[in-house]
Amino acid sequence: MDYADARIAYSSGLAPDDLVARLHVVAVTEQHEVVVCRSAEGWRFLPGGTREPGESLRELARRQLLEEAGAVLVGPVIQFSAHRVTSEREHPYRPHLPHPLAYWAYAVGRVRVAGPPANPPDGETVVEVLTLPAPQAAAYLDAGEDPIHADVLRHADELGLLRGSF
Repeated sequence: MDYADARIAYSSGLAPDDLVARLHVVAVTEQHEVVVCRSAEGWRFLPGGTREPGESLRELARRQLLEEAGAVLVGPVIQFSAHRVTSEREHPYRPHLPHPLAYWAYAVGRVRVAGPPANPPDGETVVEVLTLPAPQAAAYLDAGEDPIHADVLRHADELGLLRGSF
């Protein structure tokens, strides 16, 4: 697939930590529902985003869950897949990010929705946060502009990660 001036390929398994530029989390509540978000621009997505300098994947997951979903991580973050991204651009999206090869990783984690999204000034404005059973969450994501996160969610469900005791 071509996207963002890059060649992108999806695969199972762990991405090399030092090459992860983005992480999105299939955030699962105690009721085994999945957290999904919608931005003011209408994008529907799993919470997550771009890594900051020196940030661990757990710190990235924790920050993005609070910013985009008002959710608190209550367990480990288990990476299960990633998009391998080879950029055609001359420079990385941000100077600290790996380039031209990077990964957009996906993980699953248990969460508790504690309040509204933080919506920091340098991020998108999240206007809707829902917790839905996996099939409804995938349908919600499919109805948006970019159904990739629906496919990632279905993959996590097929792997049995949504009801696991992690």
